[in-house]
Amino acid sequence: MRLRQIALVGRDLEAARADIVAVLGLGGDYADPGVGKYGLHNAVWPVGDTFLEVVAPTQEGTTAGRLLDKRGGDGGYMVILQVRDLEGARARVAAAGVRVADQFDGDGVAFTHLHPKDVGGAILSIDAMEPWERWHWGGPDWRDNVRTDVSTGIVGAELQAADPDAMSARWSEVLGRERRRDGGTWTIGLDGSELRFVAVADGRGEGVGGFDVAVRDPVAVRAAAEARGLLNGEGGVVLCGARVKLVQA
Repeated sequence: MRLRQIALVGRDLEAARADIVAVLGLGGDYADPGVGKYGLHNAVWPVGDTFLEVVAPTQEGTTAGRLLDKRGGDGGYMVILQVRDLEGARARVAAAGVRVADQFDGDGVAFTHLHPKDVGGAILSIDAMEPWERWHWGGPDWRDNVRTDVSTGIVGAELQAADPDAMSARWSEVLGRERRRDGGTWTIGLDGSELRFVAVADGRGEGVGGFDVAVRDPVAVRAAAEARGLLNGEGGVVLCGARVKLVQA
């Protein structure tokens, strides 16, 4: 089980694209036509063999648009995990009494979107691909867009909760992964990455507050963000409303 993709939501896709490419040094992106049925358009970048997505509403009344209103602007939207044992993962979801918001099974591609009210914090998607290295949401030629001279991979997601203990316990149950506590933070380890659960501290309510990116030169990345006015009051990088923790690659 690995963290394969983080999705953010923004009102202005072009503005988010410009900031993300400039700060994280990413290559070309893919526009997934499949998100059109949700009233969205998007951009998906490979970050090594993981992926960063930004979705933006193209019509009124979308789930993404309601989240923008609820949380007061751009921010985190989805956490997408890839599993080898999809049948087992879906069985755990059913045993935990979690409603399925959307589900698809195709030719080597499958996903299960879990209802956010039943897990808390975000839309959690459990996906499977055949072969394992494939990532349909990044497009058929995603490897041509890989640039790793600045950023090498997404290695974590941070979910903020009114009750991090309760939310992390629920995610642990649904994912079948143990959690551990370090002070006020609960962590669920995945293969090569982690999910962290922290208390809400920014007044924006529950949701994906940020994500972790492995970068070759954190100082240079922070400087690129500062040049675009993308540092918060604590000096941290913020992209499309989400805090970005820079991890030394």
